[in-house]
Amino acid sequence: MLEMRPDCERCGTDLPAAAPGAFICSMECTFCTECADAMDELCPNCGGELLDRPTRTGKTLKTHPASTERRFAG
Repeated sequence: MLEMRPDCERCGTDLPAAAPGAFICSMECTFCTECADAMDELCPNCGGELLDRPTRTGKTLKTHPASTERRFAG
């Protein structure tokens, strides 16, 4: 199950689990659309491809909540 990180690791933008607009690599590094575009959809941490992160909503989000640990170091 995806960790569903709450923010962009590059700029700190909030990325709610129920909203589109997040990109992840296979290591679950997470970035907003603007940062993913700026990095040509390549993860700066592991070099992996950044893809659209699926959303998590409703009962599934309540049963399996998103992470609250922010990754933006800025």
